[in-house]
Amino acid sequence: MSEPDVVLNASRRSAIERVVDTRLPTVHGELRAVGDLDGATGHEQVALVCGEVGEGREVLTRVHSECLTGDVFGSNHCECGDQLASALRAIVAASAGVLVYLRGHEGRGIGLLAKLQAMRLQDEGLDTVEANLALGLPSDARDYRVAAEILHDLGVGSVRLLSNNPRKLDALRRYGVDVVERVPLLIPPNDENLRYLRTKRERLGHQLPHLDEIAAGAGAGAGAGTAPAPPPARNGQRPSAASAASVSANEVTRLARTSLPFSADASEGRPTTPDSV
Repeated sequence: MSEPDVVLNASRRSAIERVVDTRLPTVHGELRAVGDLDGATGHEQVALVCGEVGEGREVLTRVHSECLTGDVFGSNHCECGDQLASALRAIVAASAGVLVYLRGHEGRGIGLLAKLQAMRLQDEGLDTVEANLALGLPSDARDYRVAAEILHDLGVGSVRLLSNNPRKLDALRRYGVDVVERVPLLIPPNDENLRYLRTKRERLGHQLPHLDEIAAGAGAGAGAGTAPAPPPARNGQRPSAASAASVSANEVTRLARTSLPFSADASEGRPTTPDSV
């Protein structure tokens, strides 16, 4: 993946225009939805903001590439939906943070229909990188310019980035984002996505040390494709608010492991799907 060697600064005009800033109550907590129009691509972009982040230092931040199949439909082919929900829980628990939801990043930037074609090729035996290349497309076509512009527009000074992808850190830094720390966002694998996650680690450089636990378990006689069972959630309670500095890498991973399945929230009397929101 090639990234532009350009730093976003005052001399480079931002391409985004803020269109709306509104309250957004969610199953995770109350957020602000800040909507921007990217004049360079025409994409409508949104950032979800918790608490006060203007002039903030070391703001807990997730830059999330859109994934219709994972985020909305709950596909087990990837871990995107679980990462989205876990990141929002961590940001709300920290009482301050930002999630930038990047449109135009479907399938690592190749688009929805091409991603579905790549998924079919993976069912036929190719890995996620080979599938993209077989379609004549790059393994990763994402660009993070607009994410950097959104963070600058929000007044975010520096970020603790929720990500397993060192390349994302490098790309954001090239656009002038001060990334002071990478906070792991590890999701227990399942039988459907274990091979996909291993490919992301081995061919795309993602930091996924929890996959070693799966391999160790297989060597000890456990099933090679069986993920360790996450601990049960306690009465479906969401984590209480804490300071941004207190949300450690281990805490984020714990929040991911305590994600809830499809369930009904008895207190509100409506179905909820916390891991696909």
